[in-house]
Amino acid sequence: MKNKLALSFVLIASVLSTQQLMAEGFGKGSLITRAGIAKVQPNDSSGEVTGIADSSVGVASDTQLGLTFSYMLSDNVAIGLLASTPFSHDIKASGSLAALGNIAEATHLPPTFTLQYHFKNLNNIKPYIGLGLNYTIFFDENTTDSLDSALGGDTDISLDDSLGLALETGIDIQLSEDWYLNVAAWYIDIDTTAELKTDDIVRTVNVDIDPWVGMVGVGYRF
Repeated sequence: MKNKLALSFVLIASVLSTQQLMAEGFGKGSLITRAGIAKVQPNDSSGEVTGIADSSVGVASDTQLGLTFSYMLSDNVAIGLLASTPFSHDIKASGSLAALGNIAEATHLPPTFTLQYHFKNLNNIKPYIGLGLNYTIFFDENTTDSLDSALGGDTDISLDDSLGLALETGIDIQLSEDWYLNVAAWYIDIDTTAELKTDDIVRTVNVDIDPWVGMVGVGYRF
């Protein structure tokens, strides 16, 4: 993720070298819509699966279409929204269960609302930061055959939804009167408890996903 974000900033620098410098702000009442490639890179950790010593799980990354919106309440303050197509993550066994490999898959939507502050323009660069809340909805959770075999039968899995803080930073690069190149990143607090039910046996594991989310895309101001 760090390498990809660094490359994005290098690309932005090359764009800046060929663009006419502009200093126009978005202005109160403007709506900026952006679409691009968004990657969720978990910074994960977990507790033990109930009853299985030294066990733990991890969460793989995924890339989807990202959508963001900023509505300018004033020249500097905006309401921001991060949305996307659903992310799907493999859940990997680790610790004493590592030999099982991928043990489950879960899909989620992570709508995130932020209050943004847009700084004074630096020529045609428009930087901003944001602070807000994320609500992550998990669905379509399924276990793999390797986990079912290890636990002795068909296993149902469910993940609790999560509510947590989100930090945001980004820049919009003005390419023309209304078109922009955007690079943004979020750090999101996502914590969940997974419940595994095999016949009458219920096991749980607490998972801190806490991902970095990076997005590169294009935007249009209405």
